Amino acid sequence: MFKSFFPKPLWFFSSLVLYFFIHLGIWHSGGSGWGTYVGFPEGYTEQTLPIGVSRFWSAQFLWFYLWYFVATALFALFWHFKEHHPWQRWSIWGSSFILFNIWYGVQVNVVLNEWYSPFYDSIQRMLTNGGGDVADLYAGAVTFIYIAMVYVTFAVFNLFFVSHYVFRWRTAMNNYYTAHWEQLRHIEGASQRIQEDTMRFAKTTEELGVSLIESLMLLMAFLPVLYTLSSHVKTLPIIGEVTHALMWAAIGWAVFGTVLLMTVGIKLPGLEFNNQKVEAAYRKELVYGEDHADRAHPLLLQELFSRVRVNYFRLYFHYAYFNMVRIWYLQLDNIYGLFILFPSIAAGAITLGLMMQILNVFGKVRESFQYLIMSWPKIIELLSIYKRLKAFESNLH
Repeated sequence: MFKSFFPKPLWFFSSLVLYFFIHLGIWHSGGSGWGTYVGFPEGYTEQTLPIGVSRFWSAQFLWFYLWYFVATALFALFWHFKEHHPWQRWSIWGSSFILFNIWYGVQVNVVLNEWYSPFYDSIQRMLTNGGGDVADLYAGAVTFIYIAMVYVTFAVFNLFFVSHYVFRWRTAMNNYYTAHWEQLRHIEGASQRIQEDTMRFAKTTEELGVSLIESLMLLMAFLPVLYTLSSHVKTLPIIGEVTHALMWAAIGWAVFGTVLLMTVGIKLPGLEFNNQKVEAAYRKELVYGEDHADRAHPLLLQELFSRVRVNYFRLYFHYAYFNMVRIWYLQLDNIYGLFILFPSIAAGAITLGLMMQILNVFGKVRESFQYLIMSWPKIIELLSIYKRLKAFESNLH
């Protein structure tokens, strides 16, 4: 599943994590200011970043782009000499490009969050003071549109690239399995696993991996902002005054939801795995019946289909209460952020712009902590695919 696309997967991913933390430590311990050695102006790291698209070609961002490219090139060069792999360009450079786009999307969210406060504060001032200059509102809206246009353009291009990335991963797995077809052809559902499971595994793994990294990057970007904004919100409903109230409210709610969903959904991965097994057995007999008159007898097909029926009914039952709990949690989640701010709003401790900014930041942090909740159905699907391919590969060893 992995070694067909990545060079020495265990060492590759271990070295990637180590390499990432080394660069993270260097960057935050002074590396972000080393751009002066290559021509960037003195004190560029202290400059206030503009709230607009010009932020993305400021000196701070241009230095990060250069740093990221050189770091990727060094990593790719190391693995080129360490373990030359036929899919190395896609697995290293392709993964790096996807990671860069995730980071870029997070930075767009950061600048949009900074846009909230001055824009909505200007609306509040106009409503309170009986009016104002409409040009300010138009200027704020145009700023939002410019940022959104840049984000949408990159997002669409990233989707196009990811589609090719996933298909290359599928191609790598397909080539690996078909090269060992003589050892695998007798396994039940072998054709389905090569034709369908490889694509689903590559696509689902990429989606979950991107979501996980995006959640971690959002936390890195917005947790410090939420920590700062917590100074404006000191009281929680029911509980009362709490230090860093927004931080505890976000973490507590996310942990509660994660534990709840994992508990009610614990049976689903096994059932999904069994479902694919009984479906494969039924499909295999039907395929044999197309070419051999002594196969696919009605009684045998009825027996095989009854197993499919039983497993599907069990799935329906367990998904019923799982979806009930999950949807109720997500519906309550829609008003949770506003509920947390009720005491501060009633006390007049925050402005409209500050409220919108807090809600946006609070939502981003809460969603990041809720990664397992939002991704649990896909995780269930991936676990079932992984079990099938793992059993498949065990015949090669």
